[in-house]
Amino acid sequence: MSHIKLDTPVQFLKGVGPRRAELFQRLGIHTVEDLVYHLPHRYLDATEVTPVAQARVGDEISAVGRVVSTGVIPTRKRLRIFRAVLKDDSGVIECAWPGQAFLERVIRKGQLLLVSGPVRFYHGRQIVPREHIVLAGEDDQAGEEITSGMVLPVYPATEGLTHRQIRRLISDHLDQMLDVVHDYVPAELARQCKLMPLAQALRILHRPGALGEVERARRRLAFGELLELQVVVARARQLARSVPKGPYFDIRRDLTTQLKESLPFQLTGAQRRAIREIAADMVSDVRMQRLLMGDVGAGKTVVALFAMLLAVENGYQAVFMAPTELLAEQHARTMTSLLAPLGLVPEVLLGKQAQSEKSAVRQRVAEGISSIVVGTHALIQESTEFNKLGLVVIDEQHRFGVEQREALIEKGSGPDVLLLSATPIPRTLALTMYGELEISILDEKPSGRKPIKTSIRSEKQRDSVLEFVKQKCGQGEQVYIVYPVIEESEKLDLKAVATLTEEVAGRVEPHAVGLVHGQLKSDERDEVMRQFRDGRIDVLVATTVIEVGIDVPNATLMVIEHPERFGLAQLHQLRGRVGRGGAESHCVLINYHRGSFERLKKFARTDDGFRIAELDLEERGMGELIGARQSGGIRLKFTDLSKDEDLVIRARAAAKEILEKDEDLSRPAHRDLRARIERGYERGIELFRVG
Repeated sequence: MSHIKLDTPVQFLKGVGPRRAELFQRLGIHTVEDLVYHLPHRYLDATEVTPVAQARVGDEISAVGRVVSTGVIPTRKRLRIFRAVLKDDSGVIECAWPGQAFLERVIRKGQLLLVSGPVRFYHGRQIVPREHIVLAGEDDQAGEEITSGMVLPVYPATEGLTHRQIRRLISDHLDQMLDVVHDYVPAELARQCKLMPLAQALRILHRPGALGEVERARRRLAFGELLELQVVVARARQLARSVPKGPYFDIRRDLTTQLKESLPFQLTGAQRRAIREIAADMVSDVRMQRLLMGDVGAGKTVVALFAMLLAVENGYQAVFMAPTELLAEQHARTMTSLLAPLGLVPEVLLGKQAQSEKSAVRQRVAEGISSIVVGTHALIQESTEFNKLGLVVIDEQHRFGVEQREALIEKGSGPDVLLLSATPIPRTLALTMYGELEISILDEKPSGRKPIKTSIRSEKQRDSVLEFVKQKCGQGEQVYIVYPVIEESEKLDLKAVATLTEEVAGRVEPHAVGLVHGQLKSDERDEVMRQFRDGRIDVLVATTVIEVGIDVPNATLMVIEHPERFGLAQLHQLRGRVGRGGAESHCVLINYHRGSFERLKKFARTDDGFRIAELDLEERGMGELIGARQSGGIRLKFTDLSKDEDLVIRARAAAKEILEKDEDLSRPAHRDLRARIERGYERGIELFRVG
């Protein structure tokens, strides 16, 4: 098409059309703007392609050739190896991918393939590719010319839409798309920070001349998105604090003292400290905006309950919002048990409830009959009204967007706000990302909780691990077995999970085995997890949908297959699913790759979630730490906080300065920034509406 705009639907680009547009939607790409910001997640450097005849054992090389044959070779160790023979003008060489038999469906005879990796000797010279990319199909005999100085972008892809197709489409339309890109960083700020033009950065990231250019261009986009985020967060807090503090609380020592005296356990020092900090905020003249961070099992719910009772004993309502119905049910059960001696029963509001039941709950809440309310997204619907809301508590706050959090907060008149997070973040990073919030940290485990014994086992020891699973079931205990599912091979991975479930069922007979994964409908998934919680299932085979999940005190063993596919923080979240009761608990990692052993050893040596978060930040960046991959969470696609803390600080300072001069971003210099925020955030328009 001759003329496009940022909001032009991607289907109207030449070479896309309705069918491909549906595939693009799986990647979150709906418009031209989405496509131009769909950046490579890695690059293959073809600046020095080695003729295969010159490949020497021990070298790391890149090679390009046609695939002349393929096959899958089984081994006695039950490891299936995919092999492909490459031919270039100088000769032939075999490539081998141990444990990646699914590539048989991806790499085919006749394709032009670029591979990069070490050369070893195994019945002849052999490349073991760390990276590979299909450059041309089996029917494309001309192929793509690979010349010295070429760096190939590899884009996030999906089934039916390959890296090569995405690369070609973006390349065909890149100049046209860059012509309509608006630089939303104000020009004066860009000059002060010596930033390259946005269009130049995008061009480099899509068509780098050399790998050395990529990092500077990435940081240019990182600063832009950090500025956008900091403006949104600062403006949301500015608006929240501009509302006069609604509730005024006194320390009455009524319900809170009763709870303290009736607790069946001793509070940790960290819990007592957090309770004091929260209480001081609530009785002050300024609205509380506090983040409570704690490791898995550190006791955040109890701390939140003290805050909720402080509100209730002052005549206000308190609401607790969780991201899933299972978590909401779990928190409601915990609170019901702890509040029973006080004669209080929390109200529960969930989407799955019958309409009549929800209406009855909403009526009691609106009339002020219910003082403590626990629920999910149903709490933010228009039909939910509170009588006198004094405190809002939001669990796993990074799984809600700014807009969703504000929607609940606006149910009251300036209520205090307490955000909870079970995802540990290094303190310096927390102060950087949430600098506008006061922060309380729970860095102690409750007394009596036994450490989880973490061990690493090789593929050869897998049979003995499954015997251990059966032994645990025979002792009346329950077990998780987690298998990773990755986007590039989702269907194949899900088949592997189903096969694993059948294998486990045969090995632990007559004990019951269940399966949950992300492709199940939420109600089906919740039902299986409820059966596991209630003891009707002994072994739960799962993907990471159980990462932040239900408490099952009887679950004492966590087995994780292919731990090399997980970040350390993610492994820690999974490990935290066991050890919730009094029995000794274990986490077993079945490691298939020798290269992962050292990083897994670091993980096994510590159960400190904050230390693991630091290691994960160094290793993988911020993805697992602040929920960047969670729907509705903080959206930072280009930022690497292990490298970009300086950019965060600069962006925070710049956002503060911009809003001090122009709170509704109405000045011409800020209009592109405002327009981008309004497009990207559901409630963006409301953030900058004055009066």
